[in-house]
Amino acid sequence: MRRSKLELYEDILSALFDKYLSVESLAVQCDMDCVAVKTRLEFLMENNLVRKSNTNKKELYTLTTRGEAVNRSLNITQRLNKLKTSIEGISENSHAIPVIPEQE
Repeated sequence: MRRSKLELYEDILSALFDKYLSVESLAVQCDMDCVAVKTRLEFLMENNLVRKSNTNKKELYTLTTRGEAVNRSLNITQRLNKLKTSIEGISENSHAIPVIPEQE
């Protein structure tokens, strides 16, 4: 199934959490081609979520403080959505649980 742009951005933000990675490393981790990763990184840099560092003739990328905050927010939202789905499933199936009368 094809991933949405938001999912691709989320994958990049998650991969960069507490790490410096090159375009090639990001492409492997996010299962994307290098051209797509570069395009997404440019957008993220324009919005001050990712910054580029040049070290040893290699370009490495990492999250900015703002990028870390957005990544945390997205992770919390994903966890809340999973919890909501679990609770809905439990409440839908709660009618199937038999009620045992208390014995005196």
